[in-house]
Amino acid sequence: MSIAADKVVSIEYTLTDDDGDVLDTSVGEAPLVYLHGADNIVPGLEQALEGKVAGDELKVVIEPEDGYGEYLAELVSTVDREMFEGIDEIEAGMEFHAEAPDGESQIVTVRGVDGDEVTIDANHPLAGQRLHFAVKIVDIRDASEDELAHGHPHGDDDHEH
Repeated sequence: MSIAADKVVSIEYTLTDDDGDVLDTSVGEAPLVYLHGADNIVPGLEQALEGKVAGDELKVVIEPEDGYGEYLAELVSTVDREMFEGIDEIEAGMEFHAEAPDGESQIVTVRGVDGDEVTIDANHPLAGQRLHFAVKIVDIRDASEDELAHGHPHGDDDHEH
């Protein structure tokens, strides 16, 4: 069976940056399981995996536009400290859930604090970066009707929505 839309795919991966520094890995842990064709992983990696079979290993370099997108300066803004009600200490590097203009939840990172002004960044932490993936395809199976309806794979213990 080869990787195609509506297949549940299990992969082991290591993600590195241009300098070879490891940014993330599943090696030594449970494989990453995703529903192919449902935008569960970055587009460039999904395209590279199309048609591969269990046991295949590949190295893929993903440019920002096919990964987490270009870094957008307009996603950096300064807000009043009042926006962080109930939080005593705010420091650069902290991450918070915020509501995006479209109503979806997004993560923003604090870039700096100057008195009552807090600079936040809504870019993905890997936006603008070239991604280097080393991937091994562990398993491929057909997705269930529930998985297709929900747009993601379910684990062995399944779950309620």
